[in-house]
Amino acid sequence: MEPPVRDDPENQDNQTTSGKTADGQRSALGTVRWLALGVILVVAAGAGALTLRQGDTAPLAKIAAAPIPVTAAIASVRDLPIARTGLGTVLPLNQVDVKARVDGQIQRIFFGEGEEVKAGDILAQIDPRAYAALLAQAQATLQKDVAQLANARADEARATKLTQSGAGTTQAADTARAQVAVMQAAVDGDQAAVDTAKLNLDYATITAPISGRVGLKQANEGTLVHANDATGIVTITQMQPIAVQFSLPQDQLPDLQSGQSAGSLPVAADARDSSRKIADGKLTAIDSQIDTTTGMIKLKAEFDNNDKALWPGALVTVQVGVRTEHNAVVLPSAAVQSGQSGPYVFVVKPDNTVTIAKVTTGDVVGDVTMLTSGAVAGDNIVVSGQSRLTEGTSVKVTQADDPSQKVALETK
Repeated sequence: MEPPVRDDPENQDNQTTSGKTADGQRSALGTVRWLALGVILVVAAGAGALTLRQGDTAPLAKIAAAPIPVTAAIASVRDLPIARTGLGTVLPLNQVDVKARVDGQIQRIFFGEGEEVKAGDILAQIDPRAYAALLAQAQATLQKDVAQLANARADEARATKLTQSGAGTTQAADTARAQVAVMQAAVDGDQAAVDTAKLNLDYATITAPISGRVGLKQANEGTLVHANDATGIVTITQMQPIAVQFSLPQDQLPDLQSGQSAGSLPVAADARDSSRKIADGKLTAIDSQIDTTTGMIKLKAEFDNNDKALWPGALVTVQVGVRTEHNAVVLPSAAVQSGQSGPYVFVVKPDNTVTIAKVTTGDVVGDVTMLTSGAVAGDNIVVSGQSRLTEGTSVKVTQADDPSQKVALETK
């Protein structure tokens, strides 16, 4: 029988120390394992992220390298008509407010509103009876005085004969001669009265002073009119030919004077919004002075207006052709861009990349702009899609659908 083990204090201390050593080793081993697992996870996450980043950037690189689609047009050469544009008002060359020239009541009106009349056509008739009576009275007075003049001349002849024979006095002859002069003056006055009465009678018949179109009636049959009335009976407006008065800035005066010296400049009248052309005419007058308040100069153009498309008082857009630029380099205005250093265009090179060309522009006519430097005929110029372009950008070009562009491409 083994003896019981005693609780030796020293033995107990040894056992306790051994247990603590074992626990410490197990704790250190666990820490190492966790650190290794953390390293593995970090490496795996980094590798995944790297793989994901590489996988994402590949399509982006492909997108960045894709050509930018643009539309381009060939700079061409043509004769470019240069015009100056202004807003004008259609004005008649002649317009008359027909008024009564004698007092009286209108008996009849012979025109219809809006009708065309010719000079001399009867428009209205004022009651002529009073003026016919005055004419008859004047004629009667004239006849009386003519008879008296004849009697005075006979008396003069007798007095002169008696004086020559010594049977009469010189005073009697002089008196007879003076009486003849008095009666001659009376007859002349009577003739003037007859002429005035005839004229007033003629004025009772109102005729058209010019040819043109009558407007709305301002007096009706039965209306009592007077020679001093402010309002007339009707207004007649000449429609053919007709004029347009407009203004242009004073800076354009040299071009106008230069063109006018070579002949009448052509003028086109368009609708106010320039949506359609109305008529063609010619410049007839340049005002003699510039308006100091506006810096504008007035001009007048004349149009045949055979179709009466131009109507008095209407507003129209006027284009005056001042000259023609021969062999001008032009391109669509949409191609010209504005920068801090001035206008520029994107020129497509043979390798389908673009380069920036600074240009100097001239006149703009319609939707094309004239170039005086910076680009030449045959250059392929970007007209649409410029917002994403820079120097050297690769592009995919679509040519503008314009027959003239195709011809320019074939020529090039």
